[in-house]
Amino acid sequence: MLIQHFQMLARYNTLANRRLYEVCTRLDDVERKRTRPAFFKSIHGTLNHIMVGDRIWLSRFEGKEVPSTGLNAILYEDFDQLTKARISEDERIEAFAASLNDEFLSGTIEYRNNQGNIYIDPVDLLIAHFFNHQTHHRGQVHDLLTQTEIAPPVLDMHRVIRP
Repeated sequence: MLIQHFQMLARYNTLANRRLYEVCTRLDDVERKRTRPAFFKSIHGTLNHIMVGDRIWLSRFEGKEVPSTGLNAILYEDFDQLTKARISEDERIEAFAASLNDEFLSGTIEYRNNQGNIYIDPVDLLIAHFFNHQTHHRGQVHDLLTQTEIAPPVLDMHRVIRP
């Protein structure tokens, strides 16, 4: 059941990102990058942060250690490039979720966080955190969109995931 749940969350992630990015395309670059009261300073910065987090966690799930770019790194200045990368990353996330098995989920992962601390945590907890992290920051982008002329999209899971 947990595998199916994570697969559903991966699908939700893809669909929610698609909705969010579609709305963000209606903003010009100045509006997307405008400094606002947010952890990552702008819509664009927050979308980049989600990508940073996704890449860090997927690398850890693959058994790799990635050097920190900093959680506020702007991986893509160009929104079209960010959008293309987001689509690819979401495909990668869905493939990861499709490959899950009970043995992997019952294991642990040792990793170094951005402050250099080493942790060993259960895989199932880390995957739950991975999806929660995405949702948390999409919520911040949703709020930032309310500060623009463009209405934010509906991101409620039960509305997004419906066939």
